[in-house]
Amino acid sequence: MNGINQITWKQKWLSYQSHPSSFLLLCFVLISAATTVAVLLFLMGYILIKGIPNLNMDLFQLHYTSENASLLPALCNTILVTLLSLLLAVPLGVFSAIYLVEYAKRGNKLVSVIRITAETLSGIPSIVYGLFGMLFFVTTLKLGYSLLAGSLTLSIMLLPFIMRTTEEALKSVPDSYREGSFGLGAGKLRTIFRIVLPAAIPGVLAGVILATGRIVGETAALIYTAGTVAEIPKNILSSGRTLSVHMYALASEGLYMNQSYATAVVLLIIVVIINSISNIVAHQLMKGHGNG
Repeated sequence: MNGINQITWKQKWLSYQSHPSSFLLLCFVLISAATTVAVLLFLMGYILIKGIPNLNMDLFQLHYTSENASLLPALCNTILVTLLSLLLAVPLGVFSAIYLVEYAKRGNKLVSVIRITAETLSGIPSIVYGLFGMLFFVTTLKLGYSLLAGSLTLSIMLLPFIMRTTEEALKSVPDSYREGSFGLGAGKLRTIFRIVLPAAIPGVLAGVILATGRIVGETAALIYTAGTVAEIPKNILSSGRTLSVHMYALASEGLYMNQSYATAVVLLIIVVIINSISNIVAHQLMKGHGNG
């Protein structure tokens, strides 16, 4: 085995000698990867070192006061906004992608317009979505500064992203899966939901995970729509701040920097938990699909 590895590395080295540009590109790739990992580790280490010593029970009090700067109300608001936004955006995004890939005819001009529109919307800054949400949901529809207005704004912001990632995941499923299902007598709808969609689940979940991370870390769009009230909401029409808005508010005041770092630690833990759970779910779904 070692001999095979040595031959392989020797062949690669000879290939790099004959093509110096390939070796140069390899060096750039390795440097970029190492830099990315180093920056990630530095940021995580900095947040953990600054934030963990400031974690205490006062931060998890039921009611926010100027003395405890509790993040529990913001945590509850974050969970509620995340669930509402995903509930609105994921079904629309997934079903839109299914239409574009499975039902729309190739070369359809409407499909091209939808894709260009989705790509354009994906590049719009979040603060623009926030201003739109304030003018439309908060003012025109008279929802006021509420979690519902914030969730509707975020769902519009995430819809193109979820649609595009789901579309790419569906395209990656081999056509042989569809042909085999049709050959066994399954209909179009059954083929999509029993064969194609389960095979594309990892890609779909990856888009949902990234969308969830964007919701958890979003600030600008929510300041203009959901507000900054540091209270546990009575209902979805109540105003409230999420963890990211809470952290921004504490840092901007300049009086609660320690609590702001502690909030960043909680945000980091939430993102890690979401990624872990989604990976487990994707593995179980793929395992079940493979056994089926």
